[in-house]
Amino acid sequence: MKVAILDDYQNVALSFADWDSLDAEIEVFTEPFADADEVVKRLAGFDVLVAMRERTRFPAELLARLTALKLLVSTGARNAAIDVDAARKLGIVVSTTGSIGYPTAELTWALILAAARNLPAEVRSMRDGGWQVGVGTGLNGKTLGLLGLGRLGAQVARIGQAFGMETVAWSQNLTTEKAAEHGVTAVPKEDLFALADVLSIHLVLGDRSRGLVGAAELAAMKPTAMLVNTSRGPIVDEDALLDALRRKKIACAALDVYDTEPLPADHPLRALGNTVLTPHVGYVTREGYEIFYRDAVEDIAAFQSGNPIRVMD
Repeated sequence: MKVAILDDYQNVALSFADWDSLDAEIEVFTEPFADADEVVKRLAGFDVLVAMRERTRFPAELLARLTALKLLVSTGARNAAIDVDAARKLGIVVSTTGSIGYPTAELTWALILAAARNLPAEVRSMRDGGWQVGVGTGLNGKTLGLLGLGRLGAQVARIGQAFGMETVAWSQNLTTEKAAEHGVTAVPKEDLFALADVLSIHLVLGDRSRGLVGAAELAAMKPTAMLVNTSRGPIVDEDALLDALRRKKIACAALDVYDTEPLPADHPLRALGNTVLTPHVGYVTREGYEIFYRDAVEDIAAFQSGNPIRVMD
């Protein structure tokens, strides 16, 4: 059996699980694929693919070209980049792994604090031999707006409350009672953007959330407000965000996710001084990788024995 571990950017996958326990030939790919043709060219002949989250897309037409593929393991419980129905029709088993959510909530706060206290510029100044270059903003007494109050949004809310922030939230299905369970006030969508000093996004990407934060929503925000996105890039209209940042309609954006990933080297977001950017590392922790790759090995072993586990619906 030939197994390909995909998009292992840090080249660490083999150190996080006992791959030698598998009766398999294993190859690790550390670079993203340029396009679908390269995926087919590089992965032809592999029986098993281990996909790291949504780094490589597997639409129906691509899966049909991977004629040797029998098992596709996706780290995490769901993967919008895989056409699961098409895989099933092609006889390809799609298995999942366990995951943990708290690292993304923690990174959300790393981004908020870095942006509020101007840390990228201050750190750069220290590296260059300088000293203070800006004036930070405190969070106590400010309003944290949460676009989505699910598992991650609730974690982020608790930390905001510990900082002494007022917490408000909106999503399509959020009720006053559900928000109150987390000490959060449910507000209308237009009020969320108008009230928030920090607006943090915690929604799953789908038809209802794609482009949900557009020019109108950004225009409703305070000029001193910060937008934080650790969910998915396309939830925010990228062109509208670039315009708002260039015109300083909002103070800054702290982003871990983008429309195109990896973010192109010449992307205009990289050139703006009022952004804090990280390369989609919300889930990239030792603890998370241990679960991902340990479970991937278990998935492959179970498939080899004829009893697939954690099969995606």
